[in-house]
Amino acid sequence: MSEIKEKGLFINPYVIQMDRFADSLRHLSETFLSLEEYHQTFTREELEDMFIKVSERVCLNCEKKEWCLKENRDRTRQMVYEILATAEEYGAEMNIEVKRDLQKKCVMAPRFLRETLEIFGVEKQRMVWNHKIILNRRGCAVQMNAFAEMIQSAARELDAGICMDDHLEKKVKAGMKRIGLKLLSSVFFLTKQGRYEVHLTLKAQRGQCVASKEAAEVLSSCIGRGMLLLKGERPVIGEEYRTIVFMEGAGFHTLQGVAKIGKGCDKISGDTFLMTELPGGKEGVVLSDGMGSGESAFKESAMVVELLEELLGAGFPPETAIRMMNTALVAGREEVRFSTVDMCIFDLYQGTCEILKSGASVTFIRSRGGVEKISSASLPVGVVQELEIEKSVRQLEDGDFVVMVTDGVLDALPVGEQEAMLGALIGGTTICNPEELAHYILEQVLELSGEIPADDMTVLAVGIWKAS
Repeated sequence: MSEIKEKGLFINPYVIQMDRFADSLRHLSETFLSLEEYHQTFTREELEDMFIKVSERVCLNCEKKEWCLKENRDRTRQMVYEILATAEEYGAEMNIEVKRDLQKKCVMAPRFLRETLEIFGVEKQRMVWNHKIILNRRGCAVQMNAFAEMIQSAARELDAGICMDDHLEKKVKAGMKRIGLKLLSSVFFLTKQGRYEVHLTLKAQRGQCVASKEAAEVLSSCIGRGMLLLKGERPVIGEEYRTIVFMEGAGFHTLQGVAKIGKGCDKISGDTFLMTELPGGKEGVVLSDGMGSGESAFKESAMVVELLEELLGAGFPPETAIRMMNTALVAGREEVRFSTVDMCIFDLYQGTCEILKSGASVTFIRSRGGVEKISSASLPVGVVQELEIEKSVRQLEDGDFVVMVTDGVLDALPVGEQEAMLGALIGGTTICNPEELAHYILEQVLELSGEIPADDMTVLAVGIWKAS
């Protein structure tokens, strides 16, 4: 930052503010990481504290108190350490030799042993919880760093994308006037991929209304590119100033289809899926398989999908969204419950597909060249803090299909031939309707297995075509 200032370059004050936010998050992350580290064994101070607690509970009214805690304090302390070390290795059952040795040295041996084991159990549980807190803290620190980077990147990308073009603004203003619209202000953005996004603040003349689609046609003519209304924008421009957002039309479009069945033909499936439009001309498809089957698995996978939908819709990068959700799941509860995440992000401008997997089954891509299999060996979300996400990107062509399945589909096929058989099914059909393709695959798998589904089964097919 200081280097840029010294060179005399102008920086948007909002970018400077975002940098400050990011620096604060990084500082907080460093603070989290600098706090107490986890240790797997008790320190000398902790052992001494346990020894004091045992002696206070057991030895206070003992006739040998003076002899054990003063004259032979080191020997008594060592006896406690030996009990703790044995409990660590053998548990509460201890071993016979330690018990016999204790009975020889202590007149209150049964109570001494009981109190020592009780204090050990409490301290051991405290250590376990402390470990969990440290892991959660590390997870939060990692997410803060990722969030800081995202804030900086988004602010700089937005600032760099703003285009100042007085000639184009005058041209757009004149064009809008011809269809009865008054232009108050305009902001032109150019994305890293060279695509236009335009924000126009407009109103219609008194007593008139103009279709927003007409404004998009005029804007397209002025810019020389096909501009479309952003999804959700108002269809009509009235007498009050409103800001309307227009996006350059994408070069590709997709269609999706899904087929599913619950374990034992149950109506409730533990698999959940999501198909949603994302910022920047992208579409997201997520398939999640919850632990187990039925309603509890459905609740788990549905929660995962809903969290991802919210984070992706807000503009979080896919990998960051998965990691943030994983941190929330691991830190937020004591029991381990997990769900797989199979995510495909389609860039409708570039025609690419980014595939991210966390414990998910194989994904198949059907193209003119055959069927490609993309597998994963990573763990599901909700198990460990430091989650490994396997990511790959593929360039898709007109008419290609991406097929996602849950484990139940593969498990219904013969062991050792599962991926090959499913790949052959997908490549052996010319069906080009995603819904029909998904149902065909599921029906063929059920027919080959010849059994009632032993697990929830879901097939999700996505086709991509060039926009006409």
